[in-house]
Amino acid sequence: MADKADRMKARLPRGFVDRHAADIRAVDAMTARIREVYELYGFEPVEQPMVEYTDALGKFLPDQDRPNEGVFSFQDDDEQWLSLRYDLTAPLARFVAENFEQLPKPYRSYRQGWVFRNEKPGPGRFRQFMQFDADIVGTPGVAADAEMAMMMADTLEAVGIKRGDYVIRVNNRKVLDGVLEAIGLGGDENAGRRLTVLRAIDKLDKFGSDGVRLLLGKGRLDESGDFTKGAGLDEDQTALVLSVVTGVPRELLKGPVPRDMWDGVQNQMDKTGRPQTGWRISRDFDSDILNEGLSELAIIDRLVIDSGYLDRIRIDPSVVRGLEYYTGPVYEAELLFEVPNEKGEIVRFGSVAGGGRYDGLVSRFRGEPVPATGFSIGVSRLTAALKNLGKLDASDVVAPVVVLVMDKDTEALGRYQKMVASLRQAGIRAEMYLGGSGMKAQMKYADRRGSPCVVIQGGDELEKGEVQIKDLVAGAKAAEAITDNTEWRESRPAQFSVPVDELVEAVRKVLADQAAERDQ
Repeated sequence: MADKADRMKARLPRGFVDRHAADIRAVDAMTARIREVYELYGFEPVEQPMVEYTDALGKFLPDQDRPNEGVFSFQDDDEQWLSLRYDLTAPLARFVAENFEQLPKPYRSYRQGWVFRNEKPGPGRFRQFMQFDADIVGTPGVAADAEMAMMMADTLEAVGIKRGDYVIRVNNRKVLDGVLEAIGLGGDENAGRRLTVLRAIDKLDKFGSDGVRLLLGKGRLDESGDFTKGAGLDEDQTALVLSVVTGVPRELLKGPVPRDMWDGVQNQMDKTGRPQTGWRISRDFDSDILNEGLSELAIIDRLVIDSGYLDRIRIDPSVVRGLEYYTGPVYEAELLFEVPNEKGEIVRFGSVAGGGRYDGLVSRFRGEPVPATGFSIGVSRLTAALKNLGKLDASDVVAPVVVLVMDKDTEALGRYQKMVASLRQAGIRAEMYLGGSGMKAQMKYADRRGSPCVVIQGGDELEKGEVQIKDLVAGAKAAEAITDNTEWRESRPAQFSVPVDELVEAVRKVLADQAAERDQ
């Protein structure tokens, strides 16, 4: 045996998690329901690899100067930079461009997979997580964006989020682009500062307007002592941006925002579903791109009303999304019920999905306009939400029946394996114990597996042509009422014998009785 000092330490890298059977099955059940909605809307599955050429992921990465900042990157044999995908959208853009002539347009597709972020991990923030995307490529009108918002609403209800516990919030990046242009942040040379502004606004729900003001200005120091550098806007520029995204008049935004004013605006919007005081900035200057954004939102609003989604989808000027590549309507699915956060504070659960229009991604490869829109569900976030609501349960997956091994000679092993095969052929999960331990340890193994019952055939049972079946669920309940060891040995609760050729029917009855009891 190796010395302790020479042993390799078993440790999980920071920002990554191991997944266990119950979580995997629960996520599989949830994503199956998501897939049904996507298929209902006419979307088709497609899949891209986890690795792409780094330049194919585009200039929209967190740090465009260093390939390994924000993404996990490496060089291949010919010194080309490759990266683990940062999201599922950029790989789709590459795929569509590469197969453009063969694909129907508009091209409706969905895909599910792991994405990777080379960022600082924290509570609820992982370096590997799963997304489930749906996109329409090749349709320029905002009717596609409206349909995406509607499908997002239908998806949430399909997985168990009831109406009233969520809202789909819709905005248009053209509105904010008009404002950023007005304060001197237009053009490619300001792409980095624009992204910093967008990410600051994206933290509005988390930090409030005063926290966002700091991020728009010089920066923000958090409770841990970490400092986040700001966008460097001056007081007037900050007030202008905040006025658009909060609906609070500019003149009130040059100092701390009165909490009752902010709450009043939000409450008013919550009741009506339509912004009442937002975008007043559009009266202060003339911007073609801003007015175009407002016109597109008006169309989406009309389609939402006509389709009967007014109670689920609302226009909200605070939605911006934190990636640079969005070019038009953007949307987020927010869950409204309250949960305790890592500090024990009661907060809204928040966003579980989002997306928007990205007309420039495919165009980078094609050199011609290729409109596209889509959204992404954060599978881990939605899983956590459903767990909080008690809507995520994989308990209907029954653990395997265990056939105990009482004799290890070849003939006996053949008999046990034949029992297992008969159970499996009947559609019953089953396994033969393959360890080297005795009966007591085998019973402990079956308990740890959560097995519904075990099958026992020792010498006495073999001589009679029988097997013993022990119902572990009923046995555990009976054991709670028995305190005397002698009584336990004599009663052998929930254990009975049947002829070998009746094994399958007897096990099936045990499973049926357990299922009936669970359903009561």
